[in-house]
This record gives sequence, structure tokens and C-alpha cells, in this order.
Amino acid sequence: MLDLLFEFLESTGFAKIQLNEVIMIVIALILLYLGIAKKYEPLLLVPISFGILLVNLPLGSLLQPEVGQEIGGLFYYLSKGLELGIYPPLIFLGVGAMTDFGPLIANPVTLLLGAAAQFGIFLTFLGAFFLGFTAQQSGAIGIIGGADGPTAIFLANKLAPELLGSIAIAAYSYMALVPIIQPPIMRLLTSKKERVVVMEQLRPVSQTEKIIFPIAVIIITGLLLPAALPLLGMLMFGNLIRESGVTERLSKGAQNELNNIVVIFLGLTVGAKATAEYFLTPDTIKIIVLGLTAFAFGTAAGVLMGKLLYVISKGKINPLIGSAGVSAVPMAARVSQTVGKQENPNNYLLMHAMGPNVAGVIGSAVAAGILLSILN
Repeated sequence: MLDLLFEFLESTGFAKIQLNEVIMIVIALILLYLGIAKKYEPLLLVPISFGILLVNLPLGSLLQPEVGQEIGGLFYYLSKGLELGIYPPLIFLGVGAMTDFGPLIANPVTLLLGAAAQFGIFLTFLGAFFLGFTAQQSGAIGIIGGADGPTAIFLANKLAPELLGSIAIAAYSYMALVPIIQPPIMRLLTSKKERVVVMEQLRPVSQTEKIIFPIAVIIITGLLLPAALPLLGMLMFGNLIRESGVTERLSKGAQNELNNIVVIFLGLTVGAKATAEYFLTPDTIKIIVLGLTAFAFGTAAGVLMGKLLYVISKGKINPLIGSAGVSAVPMAARVSQTVGKQENPNNYLLMHAMGPNVAGVIGSAVAAGILLSILN
């Protein structure tokens, strides 16, 4: 009987588990705590961290490839949607269906704020390259500065799939920490006089303008930057079915059922890429530091562009909305609103900040298309 007991124990994961797997399980539990208890980007952090937990339990064979007649593991098949570049564009479809582009259309100058906030991407690309990463890996790391998880995943999977787990976790961690990271940078770079500026109410945007906008954007960007079509195409299609007025069922389906299903699959399969073998390396620490640098510089560049527009507009534009030029929708816009409200209780910057926030989504996809065109 004792021999049978030992034989059983030898066949369990307890006998096979290694120290690096224990570390990854602890990391997964910490991320679960942040997602559930602290509510840091829970819709993606919870499935990502649970995916990390599952693949680092020994003997589960969830990533086991298909060999001959032998069926592969569950995540081997689910990961195909990630590896084939299907999940991130479908997320963009949902984002487009949920987002009102009206503030951007009403105040097109905020496109400059979204463009400026992408500065962190290209600065970090250079920094990563000088730290010894390849050009392709540097491009994948730099995109973290756009604070756009699906774009980071899409580009990492194309340019540096071996870094996908580390890049995805860094990208979503910084997206979740937007309310903590951004305010000190915003206050450091602006004066009290600038922060209390009350902006004029945005003009009403007609339905015709809202219908024409996604069509015009995708024609221009599609011809100029074909590599960005998978992301921008789905973003603009999602927005078109929202605004057309004749596809309400499709819009609701993209916003709810489809988006929720894809988020589950995307989160689990991204987490599944963070095995101990690939995640516990010195490169991961470098990626986390570079990601923070990218995000900080992107925020700073947006605020500095806001200061420039403040001067050009003779004090009519509050520079705080420049921080929303990163692509964390709508969290970054809410941070602009919160900081502005703290400085001036009569300040309502949310709708103004949604302009650069939407521009940031478009800008990060364009930046990814540029990097993909050059590096792939």
C-alpha cells in the first residue's frame, strides 16, 4: 500500500513542480489580487493572471501541440486566435462600437494631442534597441507607451512572439495604473493657471459627420498605411455600425456578447504565453522598466503639446487633456477630468479629453502600422 501511495504522489504535480513555476504561480496570485481586490483593469487582468496560473501548473499539458493523431492541449487551439492575429482586431471592433468619436470630430485639433502622446513609443524603441534588444523586439516593447493592450499584443505577436507574455502584462499593468502614474506628471508639467482653465462647450456633431468620419479615416489610413488595416479597419467598422442608425443589433452584439467572449479568450491565451521558461528572464525586468518609461514619456509629450495649444489658443485649451492622448479609453480621459476637477470644481474636462483619447487609439494603431511596415 505504501508503494502505491508513493507511486501516486510521484504522478502528481506536487512531485514535479519546480521553483520557477512556484514563482510564476505567486505572480499569478498577485495579479489576481490586483484585478479582484484593487479592480485594476479586472476584465483583462483576471483572465490573463488565471491563464498564467493554469499554464504554470505542471503536467496540465494545456499548451501541448497536436502530434499525429494525438489531440493538443486546450490553450494550443485557443492560442491560434492570438497567433493568427484574430483576437486584437476583434477587440478593436468592440472598442469602436462602444466609443463616441463626436468629441474628436467637434475639435479636430485634439488629433495633435493624440499624435504627440505616441512620442513615448518611438523614444522607447530607441532605448530598447540600445539596451541590446533586436529592432523587432524594440518595436514591440515601444508600443507599450501607447497604453493600448490589444495593439501591444498584436504587434508583439507579429514582431517578437517570444516576448508576448512580458509585453502584455506590462501593457495592461500600466493601463491599470493610469490613475496613479499620470497625475504627478500632469501637475509637474503644468501651472495652476493652466490647470484651472475652463474650456468652452463642444459644438454638436451631426449623425452625417459621424457616419462619414470612420469611412474617410479608413480610406485615408488604409491607402497610406496598409499594415494598420486589421486594427483600424475593425475600429472604424465598429464605430460605423454604432453611428449608422440601421445596425443597432450588430452594434450591441459587438459591444457586449462578441467583445466579452473575445476578451475571455484573449486574456487566457495571453496569460498562457507567460510560462516560467519565457517570463522569468532579465529581459522581462527590462521590458517592465522600458514600458513605464514609454508610458511616462507618452503622457508628458501629450501634456507638453497641450501647453503649446494653450499658448496658441490664448488660454482656451486646458493642457491637462493632453494626458488623455494615450490610448487607455476612457480611463485616461477620466484622469484628466479628475485632476481638472481637483484644481477647479467648476471644470468639466471629460468630453474635451475624449477627443485626444480617441485620437490616441487611432494614433497607437497607426504607430503599430508604421513599426510593422518598417520592421516586419
